[in-house]
Amino acid sequence: MIPTEDASARKREIEEKLKQEQETLSFIRESLEKSDQLTKGMVSILSSFESRLMQLENSIIPVHKQTENLQRLQENVDKTLSCMDHVISYYHVAKDTDKIIREGPAGRLEEYLSCIAKIQKAVEYFQDNNPDSPELNTVKARFEKGKELLEAEFRSLLMRYSKPVPPILILDAIGGDEEIEVQEDVMLEHLPEVVLQDIICISAWLVEYGRNQDFMNVYFQVRSSQLDRSIKGLKEHFRKNSATSAIHSPAVQAKRKETPTKKPPKRPGFDHDLRGVKHLSDDKHGAATGKDDALDIEIDSYIHCISAFVKLAQSEYALLTEIIPEHHQKKTFDSLIQEALDNLMLEGDNIVSAARRAIMRHDYSAVLTIFPILRHLKLTKPDFDVTLQGTAASTKNKLPALITSMETIGAKALEEFADSIKNDPDKEYNMPKDGTVHELTSNAILFLQQLLDFQETAGAMLASQESSSSASSYSSEFSRRLLSTYIYKVLGNLQLNLSNKAKVYEDPALRAIFLHNNYNYILKSLEKSELIQLVAVTHKKVESSYRELIEQEIQNYQRSWLKVTEHLTERNIPPFQPGTKLKDKERQIIKDKFKGFNDGLEELCKIQKGWAVPDKEQRDAIRHAQKRVVSEAYKAFLMRCANILFTKNPEKYHRYTPEQVEVMIDKLFDTSA
Repeated sequence: MIPTEDASARKREIEEKLKQEQETLSFIRESLEKSDQLTKGMVSILSSFESRLMQLENSIIPVHKQTENLQRLQENVDKTLSCMDHVISYYHVAKDTDKIIREGPAGRLEEYLSCIAKIQKAVEYFQDNNPDSPELNTVKARFEKGKELLEAEFRSLLMRYSKPVPPILILDAIGGDEEIEVQEDVMLEHLPEVVLQDIICISAWLVEYGRNQDFMNVYFQVRSSQLDRSIKGLKEHFRKNSATSAIHSPAVQAKRKETPTKKPPKRPGFDHDLRGVKHLSDDKHGAATGKDDALDIEIDSYIHCISAFVKLAQSEYALLTEIIPEHHQKKTFDSLIQEALDNLMLEGDNIVSAARRAIMRHDYSAVLTIFPILRHLKLTKPDFDVTLQGTAASTKNKLPALITSMETIGAKALEEFADSIKNDPDKEYNMPKDGTVHELTSNAILFLQQLLDFQETAGAMLASQESSSSASSYSSEFSRRLLSTYIYKVLGNLQLNLSNKAKVYEDPALRAIFLHNNYNYILKSLEKSELIQLVAVTHKKVESSYRELIEQEIQNYQRSWLKVTEHLTERNIPPFQPGTKLKDKERQIIKDKFKGFNDGLEELCKIQKGWAVPDKEQRDAIRHAQKRVVSEAYKAFLMRCANILFTKNPEKYHRYTPEQVEVMIDKLFDTSA
């Protein structure tokens, strides 16, 4: 059982909790009642607010709609006024732009183009909205006037500022120091930058809005004239300042790049004494020199003009691409370069014609003018082809046609020269009296020496005339072999002709001296000018062949002394003892031998003293060999006759000592002795 005190306490505790719960419940009920009252009050307020909002909305919405309509009306009015102003402005365009259009675009291109744009918009408006209005004709006329003035300004700017390129600038552009590996390209400024930009701007407008290609014709006509004048100015510069231009212009060296050979002397010869060698035009050397100088100037001028054309044409194309529309560029460029190109090709044709006339006169040296020009044309052809890319076929073919003409006439000249060497007539009055080198020999060697500077060019000339299949794709080695064969042919023709000419001499000894001098001259010239290496490409033994010919003629010459030395032989001398008295017949034999030797020696020395052996080395060798033979024979003869009493006056027959004989022989081939 639970004790009584504990139960009472537990009861009191429960009653306390119950009382607290009852108080809490009363508080909650009171709070709920207050909340209901507040809710009822809020509902009443909201109901009143909703009622008032509905009343306000019913009042405001009509006002808002009226305001919105008024705003829309205002906007429509503004737009209408703006459109009216815009439309009205079209009717005033002609008047507003009249002054600027009449004064033209000079000095204010941007403002002028802005006026043109306004006129153009007016034209479009009237065409779309009122095509029958008189205003359309007015603005159209104003637009056409503006376009005409733009075209006139385009022409004016081009003509005013397009100037020929000064010759010095052209020379700088086409030249270059070969010793400098890197050289900056010289830029050719044809038009001032400000002017160029105006021209580009006008061109762009005419292309887009002008619908007229006349300005392109104007462009090529003006620039074509300047291109031609630039090249003519360079040519005139060469005529006036030929010497200075040739020295200071690096482009002169471009003519000599092909073959690194020594420059042959202008007149044939070597370091030996060549007295008596004859040359063409010796009597007119001064006049010929002046003519040659003038010709050299023309050649150099033409070569420079070819290079100048390429450089200037490239520069013109670069300028043209900035001004002319892309699809018209090639055609315009083709037209632009025609005048200058035609003039250059005509000048080239004239050179070919002059060479052809020279061949008809048998003046083959004049044909050599073609060689440097042809070589330069072939060296320049790749640049020509690139520059003329896209032009008409007739334009591209002009240079190849000129090259072909020059190759043909050059090959003809070479062949006819070889034939002329073979067929040169044997004229007695034209033969050197002293047996020196014939002018035919010196001129032939000079011609061949000058070919050394143009080996590839001359070889290509010969190859161009070959009909074999190999010629169609000839190599430089093939050309070199052809040239080697050609030179050997000329030398062969020359040798044959010299042999025939030598027959003019009645004296076999002079005939031998003549052939010896010519053969020796040919050999020394071949060796000195390096022609020997070129001939050796196809004929290895040419040097030894000439040495054999030279030696053979020396032997032929020495036979002339047999009529002197034959008197010194023991033939017909009777055997006798020293001191023995000779019979009259025997004494006469010895006297005749002395007399024959003396007379023969004097005669030969007198005759041969006037002959010439220009080569000192050969001259000394011939004298030395002759001295040895004659002196030894004479000494032996004197010893044989030393103790023979064949005359009471020995000094009458024993005129010369061996030493005196040698001195006499030493004076052979010496007209001053």
